[in-house]
Amino acid sequence: MQFREELAQMALVRLKRAAQITLPAELRKQFNLAEGDYLEAVAVEGGILLKPVSVMDREQARRKLREVLDRVHANLPPSNKSPREREEEITRIIKELRREDAAARRS
Repeated sequence: MQFREELAQMALVRLKRAAQITLPAELRKQFNLAEGDYLEAVAVEGGILLKPVSVMDREQARRKLREVLDRVHANLPPSNKSPREREEEITRIIKELRREDAAARRS
């Protein structure tokens, strides 16, 4: 039964001129991919794994990070935690925001 489910999720792609491939529409829709998006290619046992990645200009990334940090600091209640504990809390909040963002992009 599991073998049939795997076959239903498999897609056949063909290597074209200049080593290009076309992902089937159902996969592009499932992973919310559009022209110009980046995929990371990783060699794994028995094949190649393609994983969507976000690529952002460094200055844009700094601005986004600053916005997130400002939001995080604005939402934190006064604390008597050490700087390290506050940094760990900020890291946890940023990870939560990333997970929420990734989930929103998948839906």
